[in-house]
Amino acid sequence: MQIIQEYFPNLSDKQKKQFAQLLPLYQDWNSKINVISRKDMEQFYEHHVLHSLGIAKVIQFKPRTKVLDVGTGGGFPGIPLAILFPETDFFLVDSIGKKIKVVNAVAEAIDLKNVRAQQIRAEELKEQFDFVVSRAVTELPVFHGWIKNKFRKQNFNDLPNGTFYLKGGDLTEELSEFKKKVQLFELKNYFREEFFETKKVVYLAA
Repeated sequence: MQIIQEYFPNLSDKQKKQFAQLLPLYQDWNSKINVISRKDMEQFYEHHVLHSLGIAKVIQFKPRTKVLDVGTGGGFPGIPLAILFPETDFFLVDSIGKKIKVVNAVAEAIDLKNVRAQQIRAEELKEQFDFVVSRAVTELPVFHGWIKNKFRKQNFNDLPNGTFYLKGGDLTEELSEFKKKVQLFELKNYFREEFFETKKVVYLAA
């Protein structure tokens, strides 16, 4: 928990409490449904919560922004971002029902009012959003095919509507088809832990 407060020092008491509640909740759920790899639970705040919040180093979502988290799994990056941006609306989707069950239970347990979750594939959604977020669900060209028609036309944030994709490693080939539409933000420029050395936020304008 300290690592979150170190990089995000302006949290309210409610936000601190919500972040602190995450570890015991996920430990409990993980004992029933494997939503996070067992060895990763030891680095829960660094590898899952802080990694999710890397997007918040790139953009500060404004109130009433609508964000879609595709392939959220147990709720990442959506739940940490929803705690940080309580006036932004988050819709978390995954094709696996038991993972959405965990998301709903966690959101309810920490009184997270700005999150809804549904078992559905992104391609089936009719709704439109300002931004899409995700953690390395698949290759970005494939992912983009799922969500390319899901964006609202009007922009009111500091960056135009688009996708924030958390991914690591060499992305040169994967991103080649997008050319000028892509911006890369290296997380090692924001977080000093070794885990973030090759991790990036990929921003792809809609």
